[in-house]
Amino acid sequence: MRFILMMTGAAPKAGQGVEAWSKDDFARHIQFMVDTNARLKQDGTFVDAQGLDYPPQPKIVRATRERKPSVTDGPFIETKEHLFGYWIVEVGTPEEAYEIAAGISAAPGPGGEPMHMPIEVRQVMSGPAPID
Repeated sequence: MRFILMMTGAAPKAGQGVEAWSKDDFARHIQFMVDTNARLKQDGTFVDAQGLDYPPQPKIVRATRERKPSVTDGPFIETKEHLFGYWIVEVGTPEEAYEIAAGISAAPGPGGEPMHMPIEVRQVMSGPAPID
């Protein structure tokens, strides 16, 4: 079973995001992510992991009638919650995905304190059976 573990959280106010952390705090946080990915690879559960850029960089793209890209700011600049990154893991049970998510939630923040960030866990649906 594949699951996506999405790290979400409150959008930081200007000057209060990771750019305001000390170098040591930021390095500790990044090392935690590197170690988490290495452990998941060693366990054979790792499929993918990516950090995502902060808004307002995201854009929404829709096709025009001429099938040309129409690009607007988005998705939700005013929203209070943002998706900061994700992992895709291959596990045997939902409970295994929950355990991994709990570990990620405890990523260290300022002062090395666990951040307890919410991690949304959703099963990745498999595709339809191949057509012979």
